Amino acid sequence: MTETSDGDVDGGADGTRIIDGEAVAADVRDDVAAHVETLGEEGVTPGLATVLMSDDPASETYVSMKQRDCEEVGIESVHVEIDADAPAEELYETIDDLNEREDVHGILVQLPVPDHVDKRRVLRQIAPVKDVDGFHPENVGRLVAGDARFKPCTPHGVQKLLAAYDVETEGADAVVVGRSDIVGKPMANLLIQKGPVGNATTTVCHSRTEDLEGKLATADIVIAAVGVPEFVDGSTLKEGATVIDVGINRVDADTEKGYELVGDVEYESAKETAGAITPVPGGVGPMTRAMLLYNTVKAAGLQSDVSIDLD
Repeated sequence: MTETSDGDVDGGADGTRIIDGEAVAADVRDDVAAHVETLGEEGVTPGLATVLMSDDPASETYVSMKQRDCEEVGIESVHVEIDADAPAEELYETIDDLNEREDVHGILVQLPVPDHVDKRRVLRQIAPVKDVDGFHPENVGRLVAGDARFKPCTPHGVQKLLAAYDVETEGADAVVVGRSDIVGKPMANLLIQKGPVGNATTTVCHSRTEDLEGKLATADIVIAAVGVPEFVDGSTLKEGATVIDVGINRVDADTEKGYELVGDVEYESAKETAGAITPVPGGVGPMTRAMLLYNTVKAAGLQSDVSIDLD
């Protein structure tokens, strides 16, 4: 991604690089589409099943976007909707059925699920080889052991962004703000592991962290995934740090929609200090969706015993 790595300069006293997640995600989708063709030559069509048990408009939007992404690269999309008030067993049985289907290589249950559904059971119910989110305990264990089958989509997407922009992680001081199972914990694990886009000295910060500002002030790489609008202020950052903003939050605004989207980092102040920064939207979000396609194609190759070389 040489062109993007040298990409547009915008803001910052010395020319902060704006990390273009849309462009990097487009490269990933192109790579995925090429591997879909390779699988097709072997008679295999990758299939992704999405399961929605929610009336939440945002969840419905996310699922429809994922379906469009699949169509774009040639992945077959199977969608199942379950009434939010239905018994939890209906969801568990749906997952069992999808586990058995040979045309479904990946299963994604859109979170959150209703309160009467055991989220942990949902994650365990999905066959590990079809767990393209990477949340099944078996896949989590493999990730921690350095033998990942599927890397969770958002942390893997962040790794791809760092690689595309030639951000040096080896020996770097990285701070992950947030300790969720979806982003914070796997992100820290990936950064400390040996190998490309790893070998960093990584600190995980959270609501009980003392002197967060002091830790941010020495960080070469900051990954904000705390879920609080504009939680990280640019004045706390080290000059020239790389800032990856995973957050996407709706805040009231005088716009046609009545809101705007902001990250977990206060963008304008951070842009004055950072050496490189992801915008919101257009940074990490597109990468999360692209890496879901990546994992689905990888799953199809594994289940069909077709060798594909996803980089």
